[in-house]
Amino acid sequence: MAAAKVAAPKISPVRLEELRDDDAPDFQRGERYDGVRWTKVSADGEELSGSDFIECELNGVSFNEAQLRGATFRECILAEPYAPVFTAARSSWQDVEISNPRWGSAELYEGNWRSVRIDGGKLDYVNLRGSKLMDLQISDCIINELDLGGCAGTRIALKNCTIGTLDVTGAKLKDVDLRTSEFRGINGLAGLAGVVIDDYQLSLMAPLLAGHLGIRVV
Repeated sequence: MAAAKVAAPKISPVRLEELRDDDAPDFQRGERYDGVRWTKVSADGEELSGSDFIECELNGVSFNEAQLRGATFRECILAEPYAPVFTAARSSWQDVEISNPRWGSAELYEGNWRSVRIDGGKLDYVNLRGSKLMDLQISDCIINELDLGGCAGTRIALKNCTIGTLDVTGAKLKDVDLRTSEFRGINGLAGLAGVVIDDYQLSLMAPLLAGHLGIRVV
């Protein structure tokens, strides 16, 4: 069988220079933070709706139960971000690198993601329902539930990931590469149109596809 042709995500490298260190941040709603580096600080419970983080580096920053609704992250590096409850619905992420996130429930629905890379980490529930995703790569990540229901996604790659349940109900996907990743369950099989899988994954999905199409195997 000829190898499937799938367009890879176009990820722009993030290069940050001349950052200003801030060891005692005074986070405020709707503020713009430009060229700042934070290390091991807490934004737990902060109201940060509509805030802009531009060319910033966040190392080990805790956002547990912070409100980041409508926030913007552009040209940012997030290393080991932590939040048992991460609330960032309708947020925008462009040219962002995230490494080893530790998120429990990540509410990221109706967001806008472009040129984002997530490497490593362990996530419980990632809610990206209704989001617009373009050029997204997730590698070597453990995710208990990844919800892409109703997403419009182009050039997405999941590499060497372990996913409990993948939900693609109502999704519109193009050039989405799931090869090399493992899934225990998939919801919304019709939403897999535009996805590339390998022969082994197809064999595992066969019972699900048969059930979806009403095929009886005896």
